Amino acid sequence: MKRQLPQNSSAPSRQQLRRELLAARKALSAAERKQAAAAIQTQLLTLAELQQPCSIGSYHSVRAELPTHTLNQALQHGGHSVALPVLHPIVKHHLLMLHIDEHSEWRHNEYAIPEPVLQCQRVVPLQSLHVLFVPLVGFDAVGNRLGMGGGFYDRTLAGWRAGRYPNLHPIGLAYDCQFVESLPTEAWDVPLSRVITPTKIWDFRC
Repeated sequence: MKRQLPQNSSAPSRQQLRRELLAARKALSAAERKQAAAAIQTQLLTLAELQQPCSIGSYHSVRAELPTHTLNQALQHGGHSVALPVLHPIVKHHLLMLHIDEHSEWRHNEYAIPEPVLQCQRVVPLQSLHVLFVPLVGFDAVGNRLGMGGGFYDRTLAGWRAGRYPNLHPIGLAYDCQFVESLPTEAWDVPLSRVITPTKIWDFRC
């Protein structure tokens, strides 16, 4: 479902768009979220990148985000290695990716998001990941991404944009209602190469 602007209206700010898109996401029922997650999982498992076991960076969904718990489990059962983000303990507003399994211990970070307890031997360098699932608030027709405003993923993906991780494939996961025709952007924003919604695989690499 596209977000339509009234005719002759001025373009909304990032803050206004974020509020409206978060409200649209929150308005989805639990059943709709579960159904969307199942549809996206089905689409993901058709991707060429996931036909062989590989190293995947995912995330722990919270609040009204697209549910990822079942997806993460399915990927592990399919032989993939899954890593989730933790807040970097030294470099503020940066993330580290940690390998998870049945022995992982968990804690809530300062944003009340569950994350695996930091253990240095479980850190997975970005250059070792093949796929990175990226949460988002909104995305547009050319792959621009609107996040929560903390810049964590833009900083994480800055090296990928600079060409340092050529084997990494960042993929945004979103509901259909999170699409807008065009997003206002900042210089530090990192567009995604692909976004998957319940009804479509958006490929921006062409």
